[in-house]
Amino acid sequence: MTVAARQAAAHTTNVATAMKELRTQPTDLDRYLALRRLQRDNPPLFYRLLLANTEEILPFVYTPTVGEACQKYHAIGVPTYGLYLRATDRGTFLQRLQAYPLQGVRVVVVTDGERILGLGDLGAGGMGISEGKSLLYTAAAGVPPHQILPVTLDVGTNNQALLKDPAYAGLRKPRVTGQAYEEVVAEFVAALKAWQPHVLLQFEDFANHTAFHLLDTYRSQLCCFNDDVQGTACVCLAGVLSALRATGASLADQRILFHGAGEAGTGIGELIAICLERRHGMTRQQGRRACLFMDSKGLVCSARTDLQHHKRPFAHDVPPCRTLLEAIQQMKPTVLIGVSTMAGSFSSEVLRAMAALNERPIIMPLSNPTSKSECTFQAAVAATEGRVLFASGSPFPPCQHGGRSLHPAQANNAYIFPAVGHAAVLTRCREIRRVFLVAAETLAGLSSVADLEAGLLFPRFSAIKAVSTRLIAACADFMVRTGLGSLPADFDAALKGRALPTTASNLTHWEAYAAAHMFDPNTAKL
Repeated sequence: MTVAARQAAAHTTNVATAMKELRTQPTDLDRYLALRRLQRDNPPLFYRLLLANTEEILPFVYTPTVGEACQKYHAIGVPTYGLYLRATDRGTFLQRLQAYPLQGVRVVVVTDGERILGLGDLGAGGMGISEGKSLLYTAAAGVPPHQILPVTLDVGTNNQALLKDPAYAGLRKPRVTGQAYEEVVAEFVAALKAWQPHVLLQFEDFANHTAFHLLDTYRSQLCCFNDDVQGTACVCLAGVLSALRATGASLADQRILFHGAGEAGTGIGELIAICLERRHGMTRQQGRRACLFMDSKGLVCSARTDLQHHKRPFAHDVPPCRTLLEAIQQMKPTVLIGVSTMAGSFSSEVLRAMAALNERPIIMPLSNPTSKSECTFQAAVAATEGRVLFASGSPFPPCQHGGRSLHPAQANNAYIFPAVGHAAVLTRCREIRRVFLVAAETLAGLSSVADLEAGLLFPRFSAIKAVSTRLIAACADFMVRTGLGSLPADFDAALKGRALPTTASNLTHWEAYAAAHMFDPNTAKL
């Protein structure tokens, strides 16, 4: 046996042993902590474990377990490796970045902890979200871990339970707001640009009142995006397009009702409108009319005078409706999307109403974590007699109906943002918003007809590296063709010696290039 073969055998044995130990942990939170400790103590084994068992491990390093971890972050001894930049450290952000142990950073994931999943203000505990998303860049799309930096802007918290908790390690003061908050973010972005001019910045779990503003302010200054707005929109659109492949219907004929009208929901609506504009020749406003929104006061309509700015483009001339069931009966939607964080709000009555209107109702309860989901997969299957096309934000188990095994799709942003981000890194993309439609359309075409019939609107997550390779290729090709990014200097050199047919498309070359630049824990130095 060669040295390389012996090393490979040893790696396989170590990974198998580590997985066995992980499965013996009593709770999911214990599994989360065991993985985080392994990441700190034995990075090579951790990344081999993560990449070899991504589908099984994903719920423990990200949703739904990460929500509980963020709630208890400072009480459970999480081995933090991200960077805290506190409001009280203003004036030193650049020096803090320059002192960080890893200096080849290409991706930064930042939160201020104000709206963590559907759990609200978790202050400095939001670091768990930045760290979890950072891991997904590596697990899903092969971005080398030393190129990714999780950051939390600690500007205080309005969570009184945290402020009274002696274990809480964040700033013990109410949240900085207004001009002072703007100055914290401005210094952070300026320091980031001075430190790493070609960095990709991902805004994560900011509250509605800051998410849109920050995106509008900074997306022309550096390559940045908000995953809650754009990543969620992209994977949701992909899910809808994939479901329509199963029904044979056109997006132009859909009426899409959103329960919830925050940043995630209106972000999805805007991307759907863009898709209708580019695919079907509609105006942007005509595309928006396909999307209807319910908020806490009822249906968003033109007669209302109490609407926030992000809801106004979707305020159509429709009759007011107070309840979700009334809106379904009046507006007759073909697609129902939940972004409300109201557990159980897709009641059996609501689900049956959708089933009465549609032969194959498309139901997407996207709220995270599982405890906030608008309905379960089992409830949707039962209420629609197995006819539902379903995708949720959190994972649910498959179920049997009518002698068939039905599988829920998980509309997980991990299908999207790691690949889009890696493409942006490889091409040094300057502006990213136009790329999400390319990613959504590409992802929507990757499930087979047989998978769609079984409910798998997205490819199995066990194939995420292959999926990401296809998405990176499509996005990078688009970035370079449209001038948003540049062809990597080593593009041709990296493909030398690879068995590519002379008739291969440019996408085939990009796929080979992406595969060649994915992190391999068996060969990389950590």
